[in-house]
Amino acid sequence: MQDPNEDTEWNDILRRKGIIPEKAKEKEVTEDQILDIVENTINEKTGRTTNDLESKTLDELDELEDEEDEKFLLEFRRKRIAEMMALANKSKYGVVKEISGQDYVQEVNNAGDVYVVLHLYKSGIPLCSLVNQHLASLASKFPATKFLKSISTTCIPNWPDRNLPTIFVYYQGTMVKKFIGPIELGGMKLTEEELEWMLGETKAITTTLKANPRVNRPQVKDVLFSELESDRNDW
Repeated sequence: MQDPNEDTEWNDILRRKGIIPEKAKEKEVTEDQILDIVENTINEKTGRTTNDLESKTLDELDELEDEEDEKFLLEFRRKRIAEMMALANKSKYGVVKEISGQDYVQEVNNAGDVYVVLHLYKSGIPLCSLVNQHLASLASKFPATKFLKSISTTCIPNWPDRNLPTIFVYYQGTMVKKFIGPIELGGMKLTEEELEWMLGETKAITTTLKANPRVNRPQVKDVLFSELESDRNDW
C-alpha cells in the first residue's frame, strides 16, 4: 500500500480531491527550545545558568576560569601530597642497620610488608668488608628496602666462616633467596652494580639496570675458590 505521506504527484492529486488527508507537518524545534537545551547543558557542566554567566563582565569571567583552575590544582596538589606521604612511609630506612641474634625476630620475622636484606659477616674478611661497602651505598639508593647486617656467629651460632659473606633476602618474614659464600657473590671482583642486579632479581629492590653487569667480565676460579665451593656443598 502506498504511503499517503510520501511526496508524490499522485498523492498531491488525491489530497486536492480530498481523498487522502493533507500530509502531517513535521514538528519543528523552536528557538526557545534550542535555548533551553543550551542552558540545561551549561547547568549540567558548571552548575550555573546562562543568566548567571551573561550577567558577568569579562574580568569576572576570567576570575571564574581562574577559580576552576585553582580547584583543579588544589585537587592535584592533594593527590600529590598523598602520594609523597605514602612514598615517605615506605622510604624510611636508607642505612644498613647492625643487629644481634636477639634482634632477629623483631627486625626480620616481624618486619611486615617490606623486603629485608640481611648480611652475615665477620671482621677481617676482605670480601665481607667489600659487601658491607656496597650494601651501604645500595641502602641509601633504595631506602624502601630494609638493609641489615650482623656478625655471623652472633646471629647464627656456629655459622661456618667458609660460608661468608652470606646474604639472606626476606619478604614478610619468609626467606626468598640466599647467597652463600664467595663463589655465589663473585669474589673480590664483585661490583656494586653486580650486587644491585642480584638483589634486583630477587625483587628486593627496583633496579634500573637492563642487563647483568657480570656477563661481560671474565669468570676466574682458582684452586682456593674450588675448595671453598666443595666445602660449602658439604655443609
